[in-house]
Amino acid sequence: MTHPFKADLFKDKTMFITGGSSGINLGIAEKYGQLGANVVIMARNPDKIDKAVALLKSQGSEAMGISCDVRDYDGVEAALKKAFDHYGELQTVIAGAAGNFLSPIVGLTSKGFQTVIDIDLMGTFNVFRASYDYLAKPGASLIAITARQAIHPRPFQAHACAAKAGVNMLCKCLALEWGQAGIRVNAISPGPIDDTEGFRRLVPTEEKVEAMKREIPLKSIGTKSDIANMATYLASEASEYCTGGIFNVDGGNELGNANYDFLTPFART
Repeated sequence: MTHPFKADLFKDKTMFITGGSSGINLGIAEKYGQLGANVVIMARNPDKIDKAVALLKSQGSEAMGISCDVRDYDGVEAALKKAFDHYGELQTVIAGAAGNFLSPIVGLTSKGFQTVIDIDLMGTFNVFRASYDYLAKPGASLIAITARQAIHPRPFQAHACAAKAGVNMLCKCLALEWGQAGIRVNAISPGPIDDTEGFRRLVPTEEKVEAMKREIPLKSIGTKSDIANMATYLASEASEYCTGGIFNVDGGNELGNANYDFLTPFART
């Protein structure tokens, strides 16, 4: 659902988004640009960055792209400084880069486990820590993209579960320490989001999509706009008293399986 935010909500504000060349992070970049922000996206693949920046500019947004790996602290710091030198202090920084793959623990190598920890957890630390000197203080909003796996163990995803659990706790610790500087730190935990690589990989057939819908209380799959709307709220003054929070945007999926087909003979309609 599209929400009618004020068209110039983020006029003259600069938003820095990692993993911003695709998926929900690009959706957030599009929303911020439409609301008047200067948008800086960072990702590893230069070709994807160029395409994403071209898309943002075609929508009338002021946009810049930087190629960098979130695992490279010095590179991340240089990217943030480049954004600061060009646009001024950063109002919002989103740590959205992530890596995941399915593997049983007995088939998971130390290197494979470390790779996901480095991208998700160390990448989030690198982006947030390196951003400190370039943030608007007070008033900055840091937003991590976490996942349900942070608190719900899942088979074949021990690496992602451990990484996202660390991301959640990192956000809470940062909120405690940086609150005195007027910096807010929160996380968004998306549910199943349509038209994303992760969703296509984990839910590859229409039959599985329908089965998933039956388990979600709101009986629908989320959209990139749903995440962008929450990211807009967390970047705006409307959430100025919110910090250290993990915001579920999942149609109630966090609550558990809402498939009550087996109760149909007993349920009231």
